[in-house]
Amino acid sequence: MNKDYYNILGVDKKASKEDVKKAFRKLAHKYHPDKKGGDEVKFKEVNEAYQVLSDDKKRAEYDSYGRVFSGGVQGGFSAGGGPASGFDFSGFTQGGQAGFDFGNLNDIFSEFFTGGADGGAARVKRGRDISTELHIPFSEAIFGTERKILINKISQCDVCEGSGAKPGTEMKTCPACNGQGKIHETKRSFFGTFSSVRECDICAGSGSVPTQMCKTCKGMGVLKKQEEIKVVIPAGINNGEMIRLSGMGEAISKGVSGDLYIKINVLPHPVFKREDSNLVMDLNIKLSDALLGIEYSITTLDGDIKVKIPTGVSPEETLRVRGKGVPTSEKKRGDLLIKLHIKLPTKLSKKSKELIEKLKEEGI
Repeated sequence: MNKDYYNILGVDKKASKEDVKKAFRKLAHKYHPDKKGGDEVKFKEVNEAYQVLSDDKKRAEYDSYGRVFSGGVQGGFSAGGGPASGFDFSGFTQGGQAGFDFGNLNDIFSEFFTGGADGGAARVKRGRDISTELHIPFSEAIFGTERKILINKISQCDVCEGSGAKPGTEMKTCPACNGQGKIHETKRSFFGTFSSVRECDICAGSGSVPTQMCKTCKGMGVLKKQEEIKVVIPAGINNGEMIRLSGMGEAISKGVSGDLYIKINVLPHPVFKREDSNLVMDLNIKLSDALLGIEYSITTLDGDIKVKIPTGVSPEETLRVRGKGVPTSEKKRGDLLIKLHIKLPTKLSKKSKELIEKLKEEGI
């Protein structure tokens, strides 16, 4: 029974060579016999499918006839070209001319063993992200503010400015990597000998080291210290929102700093609550004021204002004071909503009862 190589790699029949290669990398890494939970049989099957679908001639034969006639398809490989651990290597010749391309295989496996064919040397190193919390009053969340906080973190050395060199000293070629910034390594494994490239640990990939190291950071370019950071809190920030300060996280030698995330905790206000861009408050008024109308003095976040209670206002009615809510832009704000609660008397004097009786007679 012919095998479905496309199904084995999990790719479409129209998949490009790059898609086939990516699928093989993923599955070979998953079923690698040297890994915990690896599967030698599935690994052999994935390898066989890749041999066919990565070769234009073999793939064309397979698509046309469901099998391959040229060069043969085998289920394993060995750096020495001979059988090992039950794998059949009879279809290979040295250099991969009649079967698998060993040079291509070395490139692929060096990527999962070292993090990339170039050992990740081209990747920019990044420091760790850190986070903290800040508690602010309700009014500062509405109008915005600035705060200064102290953070203990790994920061760039101020003396050498991150170079690791004593100020004024010269740089020299790194003796470990000979100025290349990379170290070539050869590893032997079950599959043979693999070459890989990693970043030089001595110069951190820069290719040069100082003739004299910075005494403050001992040549690291970074050190742990307490740093004061200014935090600008925007107007209208919500409770629980995060502020991200790019590059204010922990520093790393010969790389970029991570980010600082600050969670804002807004303390509750005794009078005001927030509903989207509006501020809401409750106001208790007397029955007589509700019936006759009156002007109240109210203390808002902006200061004291006068609010007119209309005659005959209804219970639980809401008054709107425009432009006294949460800022939504430099020139716009939400509104202040005042929820009225009419306070009914619990005891009435004789005179009050008489007056209410008269109102009752009038149908009020």
